[in-house]
Amino acid sequence: MGQDGRVENVACVRGFGPYKPFCYPMVEDLILAMAGSGGDGVVSAGESLLSAVAADGYGAMLTKSFGSQIRGGESSCRLRVSTRPVLNPGGVVDVAVAFNWEHFLRFGPEIPMGSRTIVIYEEATGVAPDKIPLGGLRPAEVVAVPIDRMAAESSGKLHAKNTVVMGLLCGWFGLAEEGVLKGMRKKFGSKGAEILEANERAFSAGIGFARSTPLRENRRLKPVGQRSAKILVDGNDICAAGAIFAGCRFFGGYPITPSSEIMQFFNREVWKYGGSVLQAEDEIAGIGAVVGASFAGAKAMTATSGPGLSLKTEILGLATIAELPLVCVNVQRGGPSTGLPTKTEQSDLFAAAFSAHGDVARPILAPVGVEDMFGVTVEAFNIAEEYQTPVIVLSDQEISQRKEAIDPIDTGKFRVVERRRPKGEELGDYVRFRMTESGVSPISQPGMRGGEYLASGIEHDERGAPSVNGDIHATMNEKRFKKLEPLQAREDLFLRVGPADAPLGLIAWGSVAGVAWEAVERANAEGIAVKLLVPKLIYPIAVPIYEEFFRSTGRCIVVEQSHQGQLHKLLRMWAPVPDAFESMAKDGANPFSPEEIVSAIRARAQSGVGGRNGDS
Repeated sequence: MGQDGRVENVACVRGFGPYKPFCYPMVEDLILAMAGSGGDGVVSAGESLLSAVAADGYGAMLTKSFGSQIRGGESSCRLRVSTRPVLNPGGVVDVAVAFNWEHFLRFGPEIPMGSRTIVIYEEATGVAPDKIPLGGLRPAEVVAVPIDRMAAESSGKLHAKNTVVMGLLCGWFGLAEEGVLKGMRKKFGSKGAEILEANERAFSAGIGFARSTPLRENRRLKPVGQRSAKILVDGNDICAAGAIFAGCRFFGGYPITPSSEIMQFFNREVWKYGGSVLQAEDEIAGIGAVVGASFAGAKAMTATSGPGLSLKTEILGLATIAELPLVCVNVQRGGPSTGLPTKTEQSDLFAAAFSAHGDVARPILAPVGVEDMFGVTVEAFNIAEEYQTPVIVLSDQEISQRKEAIDPIDTGKFRVVERRRPKGEELGDYVRFRMTESGVSPISQPGMRGGEYLASGIEHDERGAPSVNGDIHATMNEKRFKKLEPLQAREDLFLRVGPADAPLGLIAWGSVAGVAWEAVERANAEGIAVKLLVPKLIYPIAVPIYEEFFRSTGRCIVVEQSHQGQLHKLLRMWAPVPDAFESMAKDGANPFSPEEIVSAIRARAQSGVGGRNGDS
């Protein structure tokens, strides 16, 4: 087993070129990164490789990153391939490919490199292998390759240089060569034989170079034992698919990075189910239309990012006081203001929980990965409909735009909840906001005989009549808060990893959860007793569940990607946290690695764990 916890085996084959045996390690986990200009086809190459390895049955995840320019600029991708399920993009990359150094270096810590990294770069950059601009880092091996020249000579076009790189990676690291060729034939087959043959020649040129130039530090991917069918999907598409499955038939919104693909998916698909899409003139109009659709009886949603969430808050308040169900997906990016529009962050939690005038409690859910995005979206609609409330889903740029190879989703395991509508005697004397034991009242819709009522943004009595009476306001506030109390007991909205009685605990949410999950598993394998709690229900704070988790812990670390450590502060407001309750927070575009969290766990375990104070 390697130092980073990844398993390696050793196999020997005949070398290419001079016929002599050479040995290489077979790895069960491989992380590749590529970066270049917007026209280099970096992301396209990553997606082709992802599709090929997924078809071979590997677990795989592709994350993408872009500059914030409208056109041009830099782009990168990281592909992690494993014989086991992939929980996160991983840490230090095994292989880094630089199409040009100027654009490569702009990604900084997004492409973490170390002494085990093999660096492959374009020879035409004119940089000597011992002079590469990596700030004194000494990689395992550095190889200059005439990528541009090989593309031009083999295909006649520089555009094929990403195809050459795919050949290099397949030849050196044992990726799915046949799968790449199959995908290439599918992609270019309709564009004519000449284009297809040119790309096949470029791919063969890359393969040939790799075979004639073995690497000293070659690491080939171990074949999977048993193939299983995988599907490739990103978080935005599967979010929209989950919404349609849950019965959403109206989307109102405004395009904003990195959420726009949700609206685009709806625009392609929801018509098949009798639904409709409104691309409004702005964020406010988008959610206003969603409130109207919900009032009319339809399941409805919108999607946005941080700046758009700020604009939507007043209408979210209208949905709260009118007790109308809707789902608002907020795909977080770096802020404030326009901030880092193409980079991930978890800094919208305060905005989601607190950006409302008056006393408001809005349920907030967060997925932990692409596959989980489907179920979280379905559950967001269930909660919205059951409790007649707006629900915010906090996705983030990484989850929304990364692609994962996942097992086909078994939709039979999901329930779909419908809003409680009045019937029988309830329509004889309909009281829309009737005080009930649960706090939830039957909700009618236009056209329902006897179900007419007034819905407005002003405080009201049980029948919806406007009121400024303080006692009525207190009663309706109590109703709106009381109906959400059952959420605090939803054990199914939390994930747990590690021994239940561990004295050291971790809490992580969203895209960081997968990194923390791997770190805890590795720490447990080292004999360190540590456990992890992953909340999918972020707010309101489920105090009983945190109380149970903290019962054995004298020290706990909250790992999240925000400058302030926002969940850490929320938990201190509500939950009886341990004495040693720490925040491990990082700003956006500075991703966590599993090894970074493992190191923090080791340090805390070695320093000992203190007691706990229920009042801290």
